[in-house]
Amino acid sequence: MKSFENNAYFWQKLDTLFLSSQLKIVKNKGEHHSDFPNLIYPVSYGHLEDTNGNAEGISVYFGSQGQTITGLVVAVDILKKTLDVKALLGCTEEEVQDVLRFLNQTDFQKTVFLSKGSEIPSWGVTDN
Repeated sequence: MKSFENNAYFWQKLDTLFLSSQLKIVKNKGEHHSDFPNLIYPVSYGHLEDTNGNAEGISVYFGSQGQTITGLVVAVDILKKTLDVKALLGCTEEEVQDVLRFLNQTDFQKTVFLSKGSEIPSWGVTDN
């Protein structure tokens, strides 16, 4: 089995979740992090207000290429003892790399990036 197998139906559901939710930008590109002023947001950051993610909703990093889901970042933080999923929206390849550098700046949090794909594995098809 592959270490990660993409599923177009998963991404379709994520697109639906995004399109049916309200995006609220709380930090613009270039602004400093509230708790760590040495961290500067490489793209705008916000959350989907009416979703269950962190306290505010699902986190979103908003790039320069419009409102299409680019992929997901899964972050583990050993200080907070959390596992968090963040959506990347409209990010170029360079912006994806910038977000990953931003999120991996400390030894306490590390991430992986899951790129949006269009494949449908055999296990992803339902009977109905």
